[in-house]
This record gives sequence, structure tokens and C-alpha cells, in this order.
Amino acid sequence: MLVKAATLYYLEGKSQAEVAQEIGVSRSNVSRVLADARKNGIVEIRINDPFGRAQDLEAQLVARYGLRECRVAPSTGSDNQLSRVGALGAQWLIDNLPRDGGVALSWGSSVQAVVDEIPDDASHENIEVLPLVGGLSIVDSARDGNVLVRLLATKLGAQHRRLYAPAVVESLESREAFLREPSITGVLNASRRAKIAIVGVGNVGKGASSAIIESMNLSRTERSEFAASGAVGDCCTRFFDHEGKLVESVVNDRVIAIDLDELGSIPTVVGVAAGAHKLEGTHAALTGGLFDVLVVDSDLALALLDQR
Repeated sequence: MLVKAATLYYLEGKSQAEVAQEIGVSRSNVSRVLADARKNGIVEIRINDPFGRAQDLEAQLVARYGLRECRVAPSTGSDNQLSRVGALGAQWLIDNLPRDGGVALSWGSSVQAVVDEIPDDASHENIEVLPLVGGLSIVDSARDGNVLVRLLATKLGAQHRRLYAPAVVESLESREAFLREPSITGVLNASRRAKIAIVGVGNVGKGASSAIIESMNLSRTERSEFAASGAVGDCCTRFFDHEGKLVESVVNDRVIAIDLDELGSIPTVVGVAAGAHKLEGTHAALTGGLFDVLVVDSDLALALLDQR
């Protein structure tokens, strides 16, 4: 009887009166039967809240790192942890979009997760979406900054600009040639004036951060110099040390993007990351005060709070 009542009510959507008629009990007894079904484990109720938050961890991270705000998605051990972080980041962005002005994006899977979770009808036509970094052919095109800029603009019904330059070049001369183009400097200048920046963070030697260095075709001497620079993470293809300070290295001469000081001048910089493997770069960025708002999962949050 318990299984049949639960099936009729929860799966077939019948009313309690209809359930009562089919199983042959009074209507007043149906609620008791359904309660017994839950008590005996026949029915399990699960609430999937995409904006669920670990608010105790948020408060600790705000206090620890001097953040303005923080959002922490509880870790569930599932494969969709990044999308849960993206959902929190998207909700924060929707709640805090300015009436007008620029919203600037870097690139990568974390920024992509935020953009993917923005609803298609989030109309903010007075917003302009801007890239913080040139194009990256070394990554999946879905994670490229220009692609994400266009997608977010489409969802917001907003204007956008593309940065028609690569993020990484092979020489200082190439970089200077690109930066002589008014169309490129104009976009970068607009990005510097953005009101909000949504950025990811990388760890040196891992994933896309490693691919960035590989694409620069550094000489053996340049590789040794970079290895000795103390770089531990990157943001907007700018590499920084364990204190979140820009490393002095030849790699800075081969990047077309805003620099860390310019990023810091944007009123609100939102850092997004998921997974304890992002610890080193995220901790260094927070130590250097690169982020005003942090959106992470609880695995990374706990790892950050465990740092001395």
C-alpha cells in the first residue's frame, strides 16, 4: 500500500482524494500513509537548490581575506561542481549588474560556467560587455574570452566589443605592433573603464596556464628566468607570485591584456574558481588583494581557510 500510494501521489501527480479512492482508505489517512512511506525510506525527498550556499564559510573567507562579498557553493562530490559555482557567480552578477557601463570578462572554464548560467532573458541593454584579454587559440573555443563576451552580450541583449588580437605573441615587437592599432587600444581602454570584471585564476605549470607559457616559444634562458621569477598563478594571462604581485619576466612583454594594476582599478573584480587544485593561484591572488568578490566551492574554501 505504501509504495502504491507514493507512486500515485509523487510520480503520477494524483490528488490525495484520488489516492484515497484508488487504495481504498479515507482521505484523512492518505497523509499518514505518505508520511509512513517517507519514514520507511520508500520516498526520499531531495531539494536541488542551484543557489545553495555555505554561508558560514563565506563569512570566514570575508573576514580572512578582507573581501567585500563571497559566495561558496557546498561541495557535493558530483561532477557538476563547476556549474554550481557558475550558478552562484551568475546570480551574483544578475543581482549586481549596473544600469549602464561595462562588464569585462577574462577567459577560461570558470568564467564560461558563469556565462552559461546567465538566463537567456536577462535583459540589460545599456550594458556593454568587454574582453580583458586577447584571443586564445590554445584553449577550447568555448572558453575564449571573445566568445564568452559575445555570448554574455547576447543573453543580456547588450552591446559588446571584440579584441582583434591574440592574448599571447612571440615577441615584444609583435606586441608593440598590435598595440599601435587604435582599434585594439580602444577596446583595452574601454575594458579598463568597466564597472565589473569577472575573472578566473590559474596555477603555474598546470592546465591552460602551462599552455600559455608553451605558446610563447621561450628560449631556454627565458624559461629559466621565468622559472626563477617565483610565479605561482595567473589572472588575465598576467603571472603573479605568492603575494599576488606581478612577476618581472619576459612573459609580460608577450601578452595583450590589461595588467594587474589596471585590473585592480576596476571597481569590482569577481574571482571565480572551483576545486582544491586551484588553491595556490587563488590564495596568492587573494593575498595580493586582486579580488573584491570571491565565488568558489566549499572544497576550495576549506583549503583557503587552512592556509597559514
